[in-house]
Amino acid sequence: MTVPPRTASSAAAAAVPIAASASSASVASAGEPALKVAPLELFLDLVFVFTVTQLTGSLAHHLTPGGLAQVMVMLALIWWMYDAFIWLTNAMPPSTHGRRGLLMLAMGAFLVISLSVPHAFQGSGAAFGWAYLVVVLLHTGMFGAAGVAPESVLRMGAANLALGGLVVAGGYLTGTVQLVFWTAAFAMQYVTQRAARLPAFRLRSDHFVERHGLIMIIAFGESVIAIGVGAGALGLGPSLIAVALLSLSVCVGLWWAYFGHDDDARAEHHMAALADAERNRAAVLVYYLGHFGLLLGVLLFAAGVKAAVAHPGAASTLPQAAALSGGVALYLIVNAAIRRFFALRPNRARLLGAALILAAVPLGASVSATDQVGAVAAVLAGVFAYEARRRSVGDFERD
Repeated sequence: MTVPPRTASSAAAAAVPIAASASSASVASAGEPALKVAPLELFLDLVFVFTVTQLTGSLAHHLTPGGLAQVMVMLALIWWMYDAFIWLTNAMPPSTHGRRGLLMLAMGAFLVISLSVPHAFQGSGAAFGWAYLVVVLLHTGMFGAAGVAPESVLRMGAANLALGGLVVAGGYLTGTVQLVFWTAAFAMQYVTQRAARLPAFRLRSDHFVERHGLIMIIAFGESVIAIGVGAGALGLGPSLIAVALLSLSVCVGLWWAYFGHDDDARAEHHMAALADAERNRAAVLVYYLGHFGLLLGVLLFAAGVKAAVAHPGAASTLPQAAALSGGVALYLIVNAAIRRFFALRPNRARLLGAALILAAVPLGASVSATDQVGAVAAVLAGVFAYEARRRSVGDFERD
């Protein structure tokens, strides 16, 4: 499915408030049916749940600079192709049996990638690499069959195949050399963006923004799962209930930072008001790179909270405490940057909150995990209460 070009310029979108952008979006969308996320896309997300769980588990067991680097590279590679399938279903919804069958094949390949994550740098890298190459081939073939911007798809497919080749080659190596190969594959993503000539693709903002919002809910769900996994076989006493509820409060805070005040709908209106080329560049900047940062923040928090719930009354190790606070702080910083891009305010309180949350690391490392989680939850509550007060008096446009 292709979309008629929008005529609103990016400069005009930046110069008017969000309410005006919403009006522009309505005009731009007149006459075309809404493109909603298909049930099969949600089914595909079940595999991404498992992927996030596997990455969180790997990080929790290797909370070292090297372990973090490995998880970051794997997340970047997986998210690149997963996000590429969001672009694909935006152009050609899974409305036929053939398309659905190919998406299910991709689901199987993503599952193999997820299964190989825990030992991708200790022996299962080859499985990761070949499954990744299958995902690339399916994506390129399906995009080619859609007949959307054939020259751009050819260029994109060639660049992605080169990227996939690096992942396959690196999968047969180990240690630092493997990490170098996969980091080079990560760097190839920039080449792919340039080769694909993104302005040739016409994104539907309604589907694209909704799809990424659902992905974030999936990620928040992993944090909730981490609470349950951390609890394990512990007896259900007051300390466990307290740290679990406080951890859930932090998850709610992350959700509110993304969806509060209909921020996702306002972002959709802003995207719809952009010209095609600007919208596509925003899609890469905000919804690939920006959401990579958000997902990494959630992963770090989930790894930290798993340890916190497992030992609620004891102090965490410094890496565990740093992961818990660092993940939430990273999430807030990236979230504020995304909101600034979409002209959403206020934001300064979120940046100050990120600094205060980082300051809670010594609390978890020297006092107790419960105290640290409680402090993080309190900071988030304070940030959003301050924002609500600013909104109630209409004093937030300068922020």
